[in-house]
Amino acid sequence: QVQLVESGGGLVQAGGSLRLSCAASGRIFRNIVAGWFRQAPGKEREFVAAISWSGATTWYADSVKGRFTISRDNAKNIVSVQMNNLKPEDTGVYYCAAGSLEPTIDRYSYWGQGTQVTVSS
Repeated sequence: QVQLVESGGGLVQAGGSLRLSCAASGRIFRNIVAGWFRQAPGKEREFVAAISWSGATTWYADSVKGRFTISRDNAKNIVSVQMNNLKPEDTGVYYCAAGSLEPTIDRYSYWGQGTQVTVSS
């Protein structure tokens, strides 16, 4: 079993930066894919970024490539996403997820409660 708790959300102006972190419990976390998804008001949840268990492979949505960087520290059971040059369209609730054979698909086994990110124009 894996429990995930996100932190780091908030309000930022366009062009600014935020760093989201996800603290995980459970020893299996270090052996599974972890990812971030987001959901804007009135829209479906969408893939943002994912990282393999070793950190050697990463995946990004086209909309965030070059602006977001996902990383993980398996010794601390933390996965993070550094978000730079934020845009108003990045606004939404960001969810941490873990455990999937298809990193970019919304079918992870474990989910956090989400953290709000609001980017003002």
